[in-house]
Amino acid sequence: METYDYYIKPPVFNDDPFDYFIAEDEQPIFTCKAHVFHIDPKTKRSWMSASSAAVSVSFFYDSSRNLYRIISVEGTKAVINSTITANMTFTKTSQKFGQWSDVRANTVYGLGFASEPELGKFIEKFQEVKEAIQAQQCGGGGAKSVTNGNSGAATPVASATASPLLAGRATGADEPPPAISPAQVCSHP
Repeated sequence: METYDYYIKPPVFNDDPFDYFIAEDEQPIFTCKAHVFHIDPKTKRSWMSASSAAVSVSFFYDSSRNLYRIISVEGTKAVINSTITANMTFTKTSQKFGQWSDVRANTVYGLGFASEPELGKFIEKFQEVKEAIQAQQCGGGGAKSVTNGNSGAATPVASATASPLLAGRATGADEPPPAISPAQVCSHP
């Protein structure tokens, strides 16, 4: 009678928490440090700290699926895992704080930066990635089309537009800018 060894060796990671959340074809294209917040899912009006300190927040590009993600890990927990779509908008709500809504993750993410220039760099990269996605959707560069899974609907803006770092100064929600569909971006008169 034969005996079988059913022991399977666990995967080896390089002690890098990103290894748990990053696909093999994903490459980091930008990294910064920020405090991460999530909107309170019950009230939709207040922020909850998702990280205990400033953590690395990285943009990744997955060449096999032709999509971009923002990922942040603290310890072994992903505090941000957001696939960027053409309809997403990053809104600067104070000098050092900004936010975006992710319909797929059913949350609003907030980032608190140490300085306004650091926030500015993040905003630039977010816009650059959105423009790359819009170009893909328009058929530019022969890239595969990236769909956002929500039928072109605009990404909702959180009702809590104030920075949790400046919660006492909150004045209420501002109206979001009108959403631009990929068809509007791609149309030529």
